[in-house]
Amino acid sequence: MTTYAQSLVRLLESLERLPGIGPRSAERIGFHLLRVPKEQVAELAQSMLDCKELLSFCQVCFNLSDRPRCRICEDTSRDASILCVVEEPKDVLAIEKTGTFNGYYHVLLGAIAPLDGIGPELLKIDELLRRCERAEVEEVILATDVDKDGETTASYLTKLLREKGIRVSRIASGIPVGSHLEYADQATLSRALEGRRQL
Repeated sequence: MTTYAQSLVRLLESLERLPGIGPRSAERIGFHLLRVPKEQVAELAQSMLDCKELLSFCQVCFNLSDRPRCRICEDTSRDASILCVVEEPKDVLAIEKTGTFNGYYHVLLGAIAPLDGIGPELLKIDELLRRCERAEVEEVILATDVDKDGETTASYLTKLLREKGIRVSRIASGIPVGSHLEYADQATLSRALEGRRQL
């Protein structure tokens, strides 16, 4: 990288700091940006600045929003009896893309991770409990990640919510569509069997 101009080196180093971007990907993106018109680069830069300046967390669910309440929370056609709890705003987008969920969301802004010093008090758990007390929530679907921290968070929330008489369910996890059983690990197969449904 020492043969590159200093401004290009700074760009490539900045790109490499992004998640999932290694040196080769940074070079591809960097040289692509040099090829496109200046207006297109300016538009990209402005859209990034706009996101940093205009986006904040929804006052109700803590999804990302450019107004006090996000568009999902403002949608009165959704089913207020079902609340889907996720770790991050990107998880809301993933579930919305399926087109199969019509309730509301609650974003925890993380997961319980004792080894990283993240306890329940750092997440939006108190806000979730208050929401469940105020609203007509009948069921909470826990859609936290299926990893150690996600499972810890789901177990903790299950206990708290059941104490309040709220029905709690967990998203099923198992074999991805298009994959083969022989390549699945034991934990994945176990979850697939536990999450089975009648046909």
